Amino acid sequence: MAKVFIIAEHRDGRLKKSTFELLGASSAAGNETHALLLGEGVAGLAAELGQYGAQKVHVAENAALKFYTAEAYTNVIAEILKGAGPDIVLASHTPTGRDFMPRLAARLNVGLASDCTQLTFEGTQIKARRPVYSGKATAEVEFLGAGPQLATVRANALGIPKPDASKTAEVLTVNAQVGSLKTKVTEVVKGSSGRPDVTEASIVVSGGRSLKNSENFKMIEDMADVLGAAVGASRAAVDAGYRPHRDQVGQTGKVVSPTLYIACGISGAIQHLAGMRTSKTIVAINQDGEAPIFQVADYGIVGDIFAIVPLLTEEFKKVKEH
Repeated sequence: MAKVFIIAEHRDGRLKKSTFELLGASSAAGNETHALLLGEGVAGLAAELGQYGAQKVHVAENAALKFYTAEAYTNVIAEILKGAGPDIVLASHTPTGRDFMPRLAARLNVGLASDCTQLTFEGTQIKARRPVYSGKATAEVEFLGAGPQLATVRANALGIPKPDASKTAEVLTVNAQVGSLKTKVTEVVKGSSGRPDVTEASIVVSGGRSLKNSENFKMIEDMADVLGAAVGASRAAVDAGYRPHRDQVGQTGKVVSPTLYIACGISGAIQHLAGMRTSKTIVAINQDGEAPIFQVADYGIVGDIFAIVPLLTEEFKKVKEH
């Protein structure tokens, strides 16, 4: 049995689903599962962490933690871990996790397995499987030497357990020592979209450069709204100015593993495939029957996206109504 610390990620007063995945995986393996919750005024989230498998929740509150910065998070987490002595430390492979975890690994002088899609617990050790060569292959990673084993795990890779309202966690208040900081967040500007983030959404509908302009993304948005999905885009579409960078799926954008990924007018460049290849079901719509996207798709439709996407949207509406 391992002593596992999971960094709980939250936004706008809500815990992220990817945190529940990590708690469920550790708890199911019979580990001593701890959650580490950082922020300001976040103690109220501790109870929900217990329902998903955390036995102890360490709450570190400080005004300097109100907004995320890699510097403050690393300082606080490193100090807590040195005193707690965990075997394993896990975080979600979100923009936040992929930012501070390498810094934390360097601070603790230990290894980090990033963007993992599978975890296997063996006593106090873990084996992690992660994509390499832009997702063309996967490598199994083991840890050598002393110190905690650090890993970031791709959202939607492990599955979310059902919460158990009868479970409670012991809540421990930690004195958060942020130290002397060289950086400070002065403002956070939020996007106007009410749709889910592509990294956590169970359904993602993405569009490519074939949409020709930003206005034509309206039909992608219409389909996404019917399905309760997130809207993604290829790098080509983002570079052309059709969508903001926050929607970009791929090697230089966001990595996603939804239950359903619908690619509309995306040819399937290797950089894009690296960001969505692990999706559970992939549907590709493209006029070019030889497009690389069809090599990874579970279902393919060869045809004009401007004709097919609206028709599919109408069919989805009918299914939802019945």
